[in-house]
Amino acid sequence: MSNYHFNDIEAKWQKYWAENQTFKAVNHSNKPKYYVLDMFPYPSGAGLHVGHPLGYIASDVYARFKRHQGFNVLHPMGYDSFGLPAEQYAIQTGQHPANTTQVNIEGGVDKQGHKIAGYRKQMDQIGFSFDWSREVRTSDPSYYKWTQWIFIQLFHAWYDFDAKKARPISDLITVFSSEGNAEVNAACDDGIAVFSAENWQQYTAEQQQQILLQYRLTYLAETEVNWCPALGTVLANDEVVNGVSERGGHPVIRKKMKQWSMRITAYSQRLLDGLDTIDWPQPLKDSQTNWIGRSEGATVTFNVISKEHSAEKSHTIPVFTTRPDTIFGVSFMTLAPEHELVSKITTDAQKAEVAAYVEATAKRSERERMADVKTISGAFTGAYAEHPFTKEPIPIWIGDYVLAGYGTGAVMSVPCGDQRDYDFAKHFNIPIPNIFEGVDISEEAFSDKENTKIANSDFLNGLNYKKATKTAIYKLEELGAGTGKINYRLRDAVFSRQRYWGEPFPVYYENGLPQMIAAAHLPLTLPEIDEYLPTEDGKPPLGRAEIWAWDTKHNHVVANSQIDNKTVFPLELNTMPGWAGSSCYMFRYMDPSNTEALASDEAMQYWENVDLYLGGSEHATGHLLYSRFWVKALYDLGHLKVEEPFKKLINQGMILGESAFVHRVAGENKFVTSSLASEYDTQPIHADVAMINISNELDIEAFKNWREEFKDATFITEEDGTFKVSREVEKMSKSKYNVVSPDDICKDYGADTLRLYEMFLGPLEQAKPWSMAGITGVHSFLKKLWKLYHTGDNGSFLVSETTASKDSLKTLHKTIKKVAADIENFSFNTSVSTFMIAVNELGAQKCTSKEVLEPLLIVISPYAPHIAEELWSLLGHNQSISEAAFPKFEEKHLVESAKNYPISFNGKMRFTMELPLEMSKDAIEAAVMAHEKTQFYLEGRTPKKVIIVPGKIVNIVG
Repeated sequence: MSNYHFNDIEAKWQKYWAENQTFKAVNHSNKPKYYVLDMFPYPSGAGLHVGHPLGYIASDVYARFKRHQGFNVLHPMGYDSFGLPAEQYAIQTGQHPANTTQVNIEGGVDKQGHKIAGYRKQMDQIGFSFDWSREVRTSDPSYYKWTQWIFIQLFHAWYDFDAKKARPISDLITVFSSEGNAEVNAACDDGIAVFSAENWQQYTAEQQQQILLQYRLTYLAETEVNWCPALGTVLANDEVVNGVSERGGHPVIRKKMKQWSMRITAYSQRLLDGLDTIDWPQPLKDSQTNWIGRSEGATVTFNVISKEHSAEKSHTIPVFTTRPDTIFGVSFMTLAPEHELVSKITTDAQKAEVAAYVEATAKRSERERMADVKTISGAFTGAYAEHPFTKEPIPIWIGDYVLAGYGTGAVMSVPCGDQRDYDFAKHFNIPIPNIFEGVDISEEAFSDKENTKIANSDFLNGLNYKKATKTAIYKLEELGAGTGKINYRLRDAVFSRQRYWGEPFPVYYENGLPQMIAAAHLPLTLPEIDEYLPTEDGKPPLGRAEIWAWDTKHNHVVANSQIDNKTVFPLELNTMPGWAGSSCYMFRYMDPSNTEALASDEAMQYWENVDLYLGGSEHATGHLLYSRFWVKALYDLGHLKVEEPFKKLINQGMILGESAFVHRVAGENKFVTSSLASEYDTQPIHADVAMINISNELDIEAFKNWREEFKDATFITEEDGTFKVSREVEKMSKSKYNVVSPDDICKDYGADTLRLYEMFLGPLEQAKPWSMAGITGVHSFLKKLWKLYHTGDNGSFLVSETTASKDSLKTLHKTIKKVAADIENFSFNTSVSTFMIAVNELGAQKCTSKEVLEPLLIVISPYAPHIAEELWSLLGHNQSISEAAFPKFEEKHLVESAKNYPISFNGKMRFTMELPLEMSKDAIEAAVMAHEKTQFYLEGRTPKKVIIVPGKIVNIVG
């Protein structure tokens, strides 16, 4: 084969890898292990665009490199196939989400007749070295059986702060039975009454279960959630953007609902400490650190003293503050609008105003409220609290800059020390006492806690921050009005979704209390329903199921009509959130066919955890945090061997689209080429990049046929008749018509070109625009590489057994050294440049030596595996190149034995002369003086002196 027929070559080797399971990993080996994992994709009907494979190509380069280094590499792939998009598509089209998900993964035709290539086909044609025998899909019952199993383990566990670990709930029952709960230091709900062992034993079974629910790692509770009426479901914070749902742009409100939650807050400190043990990007670690939000301070208790409430109905408001030393600066209190006391303490005169404000606040997401530092709004409750020291009444307000889920949902407002408190006080004319009399209270000074002095209090006067804080806490504890405390911003994770297309909870309800289905009877699979919308009375979609009750006698699902609340009970109607399926999937890949365990002890012992994880930084405070939580909990309970799921993590940047714009004359069906657009009143309109060539010229006829409204449009073109578009870099998306399909690139240029080009675009971690302008250069390189091995007659394959030249060995070994270092440092873009230089040099050297050309293929193969495999086989190898050892760099080939000296006359270089580096000065001078060009430039003169710097220059002074 003299020509580079990339399509045939790539199809051939993709078939070979699949048939021979070339990249299949084993769970026991004498080789060291290396586990490379990508964040698995959500298989949407839109398929992959060229931005999606960036991280996959990078991880594939690394996985192939580790195989060459002698590692047993696990590099699996699967699909995060539950979720809201499939459900919304099901609602719109009436198709079952399972069917549309399968088509999106495997390819086919949807109900509207649209052809869908399928994620699997798209990934296969790029040549990834995935072990497809381990594929998982989160919507497969054989997979989500283990998500349900994990939920049960967490339900049957509690967190012991003294032991610093999760323990079985049976241990807690033993403690309660023998000691009561007075000395139990556990993660639990607030306000649990103290009881003795005797009390516990006298409680009914139902009362005991109610108490245990307040300690379990997963529990039912009234929780403030983001509720989207249009979608009929709760949304996570990252699914809400500017107060509307990310999907569909529907309004989202805050409301209280009874939800399953996960007690991730129990692990706050361990999640922080664990960041020191893993190799993750610092910005991502900082995101988690800030999200967890550890702060030290005190809890201060204020008594409500509203005249409208009798002593029997008095209330207290606990407040967490990092600055208990500023307590004499408190001039008002602010509660979150959702705070449970708001309705109880608001006076009759203020009820209408407060109710209106609470309703308005419910329409703003927490993120919006946290980000908005300019808007000042609030309402006075009419109630007052008593200052613990001065006993003065303090007005109680509500304001949406206070969040119900952070701290206690209440703040003691110190306007002379906090900007938002100050702005609030000024806006509502609340007095501002100055406790920093005579002290610099600028924002910069106040933030310097070490230097801030406190004034205007008998026992804090003049003390610095540390001493004042300790003293304030001591005095508060002495009064019984507070105590020192460490607080975390992190809140328990809401785990319920009012959706159909998600993991069913393995839960049924007996007398209103949740009971777990035994693990032996899992999976509990989704029932068939006729619609995927909430019911008319507001129940989740599973409320439409007619066969959705649990028979405890026969341990299977039966018709709702059989519910008797004796042996047949109603099942949970909510489903689990999207992050449930991704929180432990890395362990399921270790042993995906195991029906008895998440993974066998042998598999988990061997693979341990993920050595390299690649994915987007947008998952920092979602998936990555939740996964770390689950793994720590399962480790505590003895189900996993490690505390952290991912040893090293790389965040790949985003490939941005290069959008194309045509300029339409305002009010007319006329378009102007970009160079003339400034001469008209025009409006830019997105055009499909498929209609634009690499010279930014629009296919006018294709554009006219694109939309009916443009069919009769007129075009003002360049002088040469072409019509140019303008370009702008934006996020790649279908709505901007700037999506480039990898299918088209693979068809026109080949998968190896795509792989090399995506790595060549720039540093892996950075965002970079996609441009077709450079892809031809990369494709030309591959043609040159092919030609390097085909220098025989009529372009036939020719690699000889001749000894390689010193120059060719030098080229090879500097390439080996550079590429190995680049891969280890994830600097993939510079490797591609190195390949280009190497092939150019070897071509100029007319190298045909197998000694050089064979190892060169191994070095290139992680990036361009198809062409490497083909040339490797032409060299006579019967096994895949992936089994070849990465060539060893030998320094000796880079050590220079000669120097190309510049020979100068009176400081002006006239010619060069190669001489051995070991030559003495006298020998160098003799050789230079004997050269014919020296005699030519001297013109018979005797030089005054000859200056020689060995290894550098020769200068003849005439």
